[in-house]
Amino acid sequence: MRILVSNDDGVHAEGIHALSEALRSCGEVIVVAPDRNRSGASHSLTLETPLRVSCIPQTGYHAVKGTPTDCVHLAVNELVRPEPDMVVAGINHGANLGDDVIYSGTVAAATEGRHLGYPSLAISLVGRTHFASAAHYAVQLVKGLMQFPLPANQILNVNVPDLPLDEIRGIKITRLGNRHRAESVIRAQDPRGQTIYWIGPPGLQQDAGEGTDFAAIEQGYVSITPLTIDMTAHGSLAGLGAWLEQQG
Repeated sequence: MRILVSNDDGVHAEGIHALSEALRSCGEVIVVAPDRNRSGASHSLTLETPLRVSCIPQTGYHAVKGTPTDCVHLAVNELVRPEPDMVVAGINHGANLGDDVIYSGTVAAATEGRHLGYPSLAISLVGRTHFASAAHYAVQLVKGLMQFPLPANQILNVNVPDLPLDEIRGIKITRLGNRHRAESVIRAQDPRGQTIYWIGPPGLQQDAGEGTDFAAIEQGYVSITPLTIDMTAHGSLAGLGAWLEQQG
């Protein structure tokens, strides 16, 4: 088993170190990750500048001057030979719940892995302390995927409460919740008096009821949400056709 590990917090992040060390019990681990924090990069590719790769001497990790999706794409198509058997993204420093998956570079890295044909999962710690707890569940799920692969169009989005392992109550299979509209952009000035803008924090929970990923985390459970790669709204195809017919 050859496991490709990436993230969006960067090659030096605590989470990716905890994950890669834990996964060595499952097989050979190859780390290819951004050279800096690329949180919020979503599924972007770098198309107008070349990608540069360096090796971190202390760890042997590959640092890419690019996005999380760049990292997985480059690793699978060029850097990792033989090709990996699985892609694991994380451990993200903070939650990827509900609407977060739209923006998350960690989820995008796993999505790229699945798009390229490999079983993939994204794992996030809802906090910044108990990375060992998230690593424990990553190992458990990787071993499960080795024996029982998911359908070809799915990845797992996993969120782990920031708790000691013995305080986590178990695992729940969940759907994505969603947040209220994000808070306003923050306007400020730089030292030269020029106006600058900061993207504000995400909105508060809106749909966080029973069965959602938000609810599972709040109750002390690991949340596992299957995400589909095919974004077609299949249930709307017939209705959309009827709507077009009404337009004449």
